[in-house]
Amino acid sequence: MENLISLLTTLKNRIDGLMAQLDITGKIQRIHRLEEQSGAADFWNDPETAQKIMQEIARLKEEVGRWNSLAQRINDALELAQFDDRSLLDDLTNEVNALTEIVDRMALQALLSGPYDRDNAILAIHAGAGGTDSQDWAQMLERMYLRWAEENGYKVEILERSEGEEAGIKSVMMSVKGEYAYGYLQSEQGVHRLVRLSPFDASNRRHTSFAKVELWPDIQGQLDIEINEKDLRIDTYRAGGAGGQHVQKNDTAVRITHIPTGIVVQCQNQRSQMQNRERALQILKARLFEMERKKQEAQLATLKGENINAEWGNQIRSYVLHPYQLVKDHRTDYEVGNTGAVLDGRLNDFMDSYLRAKVAIKSAT
Repeated sequence: MENLISLLTTLKNRIDGLMAQLDITGKIQRIHRLEEQSGAADFWNDPETAQKIMQEIARLKEEVGRWNSLAQRINDALELAQFDDRSLLDDLTNEVNALTEIVDRMALQALLSGPYDRDNAILAIHAGAGGTDSQDWAQMLERMYLRWAEENGYKVEILERSEGEEAGIKSVMMSVKGEYAYGYLQSEQGVHRLVRLSPFDASNRRHTSFAKVELWPDIQGQLDIEINEKDLRIDTYRAGGAGGQHVQKNDTAVRITHIPTGIVVQCQNQRSQMQNRERALQILKARLFEMERKKQEAQLATLKGENINAEWGNQIRSYVLHPYQLVKDHRTDYEVGNTGAVLDGRLNDFMDSYLRAKVAIKSAT
């Protein structure tokens, strides 16, 4: 029983530390202030602001309740263990194992404390240098992220997809929906490098291919960004597809070019041109917002280079299939020899190591 008490005490200390790190006490005080504000007679005179406040109250209550509930569960188990009742040993052992797993998961989520980490994400993949091999590599990455999303309970909607000339894809843009989608997928933005024997080379030589992954928070209605219609060039075209009843006969797909920045957004998955236009505008706002946010971060931290080319020297992760098997993240040095598992969507360990390294860097500065 002493061992269980020791384990539970460690869990209690971890949770107390995490709750302090997340300022749960401050968030409780924030809830009280917002609830007082919501009780004012003129609160609903501005329905949009009132709705945002009510949403913040609900979000904060959910977060605080989740942490308080876990802390109470650990305290209850610790109290039972201190009774030293041997008949409870098996049940308490199972409870400690379950609590350890929950705390580990919550500790990882505690690393996702950015303002948009809990939001849905928009992920785009672009084939880079390497011709047909890179287009095939881009499709392999698309499959990898689809498998990751499926395995972790996220829903994916393909917003736009451009097929390669001979094989693979030139690009794909997808919406990944679910809690912490943006937070977890932050680790994936950058250039991914593949080394393998090319299936498109008659001499079966080794080739190096590149693809670039981009990411934005899909926060849609939360963005207060004004876009001047004069700054937009809007083109329509016929949505592509594999054939059958879902191929559009009309020009329902929309391409929006933001002339001042050169950002191009395409959407073809909605049923009507109007819906595709609205979705494309949402994505454009998200990209403009993210661009500005990164610019401000770069100025504050004197960082360099968000706009990187998909070629040698810029890769964040390498996937080597020949002459040996290895996937290595160059930012964290985390590596795995089972390349098949990684390409099947087993990315959580890479995401975990990236988040921990990111927090360590912030702590050091």
